[in-house]
Amino acid sequence: MHGLQASTLSLDARRRRILFRSWHRGMREMDLVLGRFADAEIASLCKSELDDYERLLKAPDRDVFCWLTGEAETPSSYDTPVLRRIRAFHIHVGPIHT
Repeated sequence: MHGLQASTLSLDARRRRILFRSWHRGMREMDLVLGRFADAEIASLCKSELDDYERLLKAPDRDVFCWLTGEAETPSSYDTPVLRRIRAFHIHVGPIHT
């Protein structure tokens, strides 16, 4: 789970705020999906990707969850490389526990 690490302290204020918001969504499943992604990838996102990610954070949890799981079609305004990157981040092709 997320914790305050040295790498977190080296992030700029915008990335720290996004990281916090990723872990405090309201729907626990989305905390895990977005929080884990942000922990691993937030430092490598460029400005335009951060813009897309922040827009995604403003969308309702249930909508984002449905877009990521394929339950609902993703609106074109949210169908960004960042959303596809989040989806790919959580794809498991083999057993999770070995």
